[in-house]
Amino acid sequence: MERGVEPTVYLNGCFLPLAEARIPVMDRGFLFGDGVYEVIPVYDRRPFRLDEHLDRLQASLDGIRLANPHTRAQWTALVEQICCGVDWNDVGVYLQVTRGPGPRDHAFPKVVSPTVFLMPLELTAPGAELVAQGVAAITAEDTRWARCDIKATSLLANVLLRQLSVDAGCAETLLVRDGWLMEGAASSVFLVRDGVILAPPKSPLILPGVTYDVVLELAAAEGVPTRVAPVPQTALVDADEVWLTSSTKEILAVTTLDGRAVGDGRPGPLYRRLMARYQDYKHTVMRGKDRP
Repeated sequence: MERGVEPTVYLNGCFLPLAEARIPVMDRGFLFGDGVYEVIPVYDRRPFRLDEHLDRLQASLDGIRLANPHTRAQWTALVEQICCGVDWNDVGVYLQVTRGPGPRDHAFPKVVSPTVFLMPLELTAPGAELVAQGVAAITAEDTRWARCDIKATSLLANVLLRQLSVDAGCAETLLVRDGWLMEGAASSVFLVRDGVILAPPKSPLILPGVTYDVVLELAAAEGVPTRVAPVPQTALVDADEVWLTSSTKEILAVTTLDGRAVGDGRPGPLYRRLMARYQDYKHTVMRGKDRP
């Protein structure tokens, strides 16, 4: 796709240019953030962990008590179709479902007509410099709500927390609640101490990350010990390595946290090992295999 050319998007049964896509101002997604979303990586036209992303979409829809407007086969076809109109090798498919238009009343409308929207985003993997040098991050108190496991479109708290890291010239804000590490404003978080990968457990306070699961699977395949258990904030101080993971970040090493070096200030050996395994796995996905 040429620069400046509008991508084709999907909105409520129609494929049309992005500039022509419109929703009613009374849509509850616009008025209340009453909706959920997913971002699905597609590498060389092959969706990455599509079943897991659709499982999480279903869990989010269940969490807001909204019936899924499509079958799994229909979602799969839409994801494939939305990628057909772009020339990018790698695509991030943004998928959003809201409760649709209705009166401006907090209560659910009696008749629900969900708004379904998909659009392609050019997916660019972290560059070689970021992988080699790592990124800086800060910590902040987690001010979000108590159902962070729902991938909701109402992301104002995440936006404000993420902006703290932008203001500090950093890549991410790591969130702490009552002295315990949760996740990043837009990522999952892992620590390494004494050769063991530490991961905060899934809970209503943490979004279940698809890449989070991939990292744990790759670690198991590599024979690297892991411990999924609550991680105290104090563990960040003397962590040997800190990683961020997400569908768009893949795996990134945090080499500076709150102005202090993590480890020796460079991506650590376990990061390099797992990142190499992750890249190998991506290539197996491109060849049609869906597991490490």
